[in-house]
Order: sequence, then C-alpha cells, then structure tokens
Amino acid sequence: MEAIIVALIGLAGSAAGSLCGVLVSSKLTQYRLEQLEKKVQAHNSLIDRTYRLEERTELQEEKIKVANHRIDDLEKAFN
Repeated sequence: MEAIIVALIGLAGSAAGSLCGVLVSSKLTQYRLEQLEKKVQAHNSLIDRTYRLEERTELQEEKIKVANHRIDDLEKAFN
C-alpha cells in the first residue's frame, strides 16, 4: 500500500512538473511570436514607405525631364 501511495505522489509530482514546463514554454513561444510580429510589422512599414518614396522620385524625375525639354524648346526659339 505504501508503495502505491509513493508511486501516486511521484506521478502527481511528475505531472505537475511537466504541466508547468509546458505552460512556461507556451508563454515563451507566445512572447517570441509577438516580438517577431512587431518586427515584421516594422519591416512592412519600411517597405511601404520605400515604395511611396520611389513613386515620388519617379514623378519628380519625370517633371524634371519635362522642364528640361521645355527649357530646350525655349532656348531654341530664342536662338
């Protein structure tokens, strides 16, 4: 009878230890996933801003080309 009680106590201790280990591991995994999501969000924000800057740069370059073409036409008209 004593052996059964000792075995049950050992089983309960092992089960409690395993459960605590799983919970701690789960919390750590959840925390790391949240941190990774924050990094991905920051990266995506950077990509969006870079894309908008590239669009604005292309627009400005096109405007400069048009302005240079108009200046060339005006110079030819006065020469």
